[in-house]
Amino acid sequence: MLEFNTPMNFVFLSPHFPPNYTYFCRRLKDAGVKVLGIGDAEFGDLAPELAQSLAWYYKVGDMHNYVELQQACRFFTELFGPIDRLDSLNEYWLETEAALRTEFGIFGVKSDTIADIRKKSRMKRIFAGTGIPHARGRIVKTREEIAAFAREVSFPIIVKPDSGMGAVFTYKLYNNSQIDAFFADKPEREFIAEEFIEGDIVTFDGLADREGKLLFCTSHTYGEGVMQTVLADSHIHYYSARKIPADVEKAGRKLVEAFRVRERFFHFEFFRRKDGTLCALEVNIRPPGGFTVDMFNYACDIDMYAVWARMMAGENVKPDYSRKYHCCYAGRKYRLDYRYSHGEILKMLGPLVVHHQELPPVLARAMGDCGYILRAPELKPVLEAVRLIQAEK
Repeated sequence: MLEFNTPMNFVFLSPHFPPNYTYFCRRLKDAGVKVLGIGDAEFGDLAPELAQSLAWYYKVGDMHNYVELQQACRFFTELFGPIDRLDSLNEYWLETEAALRTEFGIFGVKSDTIADIRKKSRMKRIFAGTGIPHARGRIVKTREEIAAFAREVSFPIIVKPDSGMGAVFTYKLYNNSQIDAFFADKPEREFIAEEFIEGDIVTFDGLADREGKLLFCTSHTYGEGVMQTVLADSHIHYYSARKIPADVEKAGRKLVEAFRVRERFFHFEFFRRKDGTLCALEVNIRPPGGFTVDMFNYACDIDMYAVWARMMAGENVKPDYSRKYHCCYAGRKYRLDYRYSHGEILKMLGPLVVHHQELPPVLARAMGDCGYILRAPELKPVLEAVRLIQAEK
């Protein structure tokens, strides 16, 4: 068992977003951890369950103001003693977390290694070291560099920020005219160009303990990737496997070691090409987005919020689980005219729907305005339910 001050001091950044991350804070409190929140929301606006889970909440004017975050951490250190852990479990704040951990001597990913899990160009070097095939790509700063890359791999190509999240500022370019248009209105960011890989996205997701041993793992298949969903403004669905494909698990375990995943969730994305082979796309050393942690729970009748919290609290956690169901997320966008109303969907699908919820606007472009979580022991009824949910007039 790990040794911490009693109780352990855990600083959680922006604990109110996304809404389901309230459960991480609640489970930390249940595990005997002192949860100290830093956020820009008013304390009175926090969900009651979240507010009750926090030993202290420090409101800042702007989460992007690093000086304010420094002041909050100093305040906590003076009041409660050394900070044992700091996290948000949110990709948006990864660099901020690393900087604060470095400054305050907190265990975890620090500034000297954050680029390996944020910059796609660095990821590719690590992919190469593992021998796992991956999409070719390189940093491009000029029109000539993109054009040369396109000649090398042929159109279409993908151009996206080297350090980015989701599909923000992501472009699929089909010809030289589109390269010209990209540079005419190019955002001030460092971009990487990648070859376009035809295939389905499959993932290896899970949680590793402090020694890098897997406490939990699963795999998902996407009907349409986040990039395609955002570019086309369409709807998304993805579902979990009851049995992880052997090649996905083998590659995923290699990446857990190569990226030295310790005491963290992970979300690795691969393309399953038409010939059946895998091609590594990118790594994310945080929980999968949206309600995927909830899908872990529904698929296995487990509480991964609690497993994570107990691990963070220093317990020797060994969750006993099996993948009992295929669990699926299906999103709907209000701009689309669907064949069946929400009420009709719930009536038709009955117990197949285990959860449904409207999403915050910032998530809607990728995940939809409303999302449904479905589960069943067999995949066929799940996919039929997705078809009904997303059927348009």
